[in-house]
Amino acid sequence: MEIVQTYATGSNATTASQSDNSRNSAISSDFETFLKMLTVQMENQDPLNPVDSADYAVQLATFSGVEQQVQTNDLLETLGQKMGLTGLSQIAGWVGMEARVQAPVYFGGAPISVFAPSNSGADQAFLVVRDSNGTQADHSEIDPAGGQLQWAGVDASGAPFPAGTYSFSVESRADGAVISTDPAQVYALVTEAKLDNGVAMIALAGGSELPADQISAIRTPG
Repeated sequence: MEIVQTYATGSNATTASQSDNSRNSAISSDFETFLKMLTVQMENQDPLNPVDSADYAVQLATFSGVEQQVQTNDLLETLGQKMGLTGLSQIAGWVGMEARVQAPVYFGGAPISVFAPSNSGADQAFLVVRDSNGTQADHSEIDPAGGQLQWAGVDASGAPFPAGTYSFSVESRADGAVISTDPAQVYALVTEAKLDNGVAMIALAGGSELPADQISAIRTPG
């Protein structure tokens, strides 16, 4: 199990500082170039038809606005990175825990805890399990009231299904007719917490990854 954290320390901090200095230098250089061009424009204007001073003020204001926008964007980017690191530190403790997710999860022989949704209009419900190819692997009747249950991962003869990634849904029926098919949530082991483009992500046993804000519950295994 691994926690991947990307903090701006050591060489990373140096690189970030160099990048900021480079951007600031570029802005300063562009402003100097702009002033030189403005000076040349003033020196070479028609003395009989000089440019209105208001036009120069507009050009200066426009350039200043662009400069401010660039600096604001850089600030927002920095704040976003810091907020991402804060979120990562908060979910680091989830590694080794079980998360309740609405996503395909890995089955390796041990029963999987499923949290089935309910449908008040249903008089029958079935847990539908599909493999990574989308093929139906299991279709078993459950309580229409929903709630937590255990999927043993065995067929009618008691033989275990092959190890792999499976997805879960609940098929609700009324008077024998299907009225809805809704995704079911499952508990899966969290193996990693990391940042991906500033977004706090978690990885589950078997390789599935999803944003941390899609986790609806966390519990201690066992």
